[in-house]
Formats: sequence, structure tokens, C-alpha cells
Amino acid sequence: QVQLVESGGGLVHTGDSLRLSCAASGLSFDNWFMGWFRQAPGKERELVSSINRGGGGTYYADSVEGRFTISRDNNKNTVWLQMDNLEPEDTAVYYCAASWTGLVVTDPNQYTHWGQGTQVTVSS
Repeated sequence: QVQLVESGGGLVHTGDSLRLSCAASGLSFDNWFMGWFRQAPGKERELVSSINRGGGGTYYADSVEGRFTISRDNNKNTVWLQMDNLEPEDTAVYYCAASWTGLVVTDPNQYTHWGQGTQVTVSS
């Protein structure tokens, strides 16, 4: 049984930082591209960042470029999203997801496995 378990969300203020973690089990982690999505109320789920199997290739949405950093450790079956200089517009539920398809895959339907999500709230 595949499980992706996110943690690290919370309530912070503008300019603060958070580090999200996603621990994977039940799959050959280093065979999967990993992505972080977010979904704000009334909005579609959007790809924030993704990382390739070995960790040497990354993608960031324009809205988070320069503020967020994705990384992974295949020995720990974990992917992280370091979020710095947070803005109220970053408020959303954040999900990690696993894709077999590729690095820059923005369609959520191309992701096979999903975590349950973690809430990030940034107050002004």
C-alpha cells in the first residue's frame, strides 16, 4: 500500500518560512518524479514545484521561483519543500504527489499517488 504523508504546515505571518515534508512508503521512491501541488479555496489545484528521480532537476512555478526550494533524499524516501518569504497568496492546502510521467507535469491527473494534504496559512 502506497502512502504519502505530508507534514510541516501551519499558520505563519508574511515573510516567515515553513518546511514541508512528504514521507513515502510502499513504492520504489527513486523511480518516481515528485511534485508539490497546492489548492486554495475556490481555485484549481496547481503545480508549485517538482523534482526528478535523482534530484538533479527541478521545476518551479513562476509565483514561487526564488522563494521555494524542493529537495529529496531517496535514502529516506522523503521530499521537502522549503518555503521562504511566504505571502498571503501562498495560503492553500499543499499536497505531495508522485508521477511516472516526467518533471514538468502540471496536470494533476498525471500523478498516480497523493498525500492527504497539509494546510499552510499565511496572515498579513
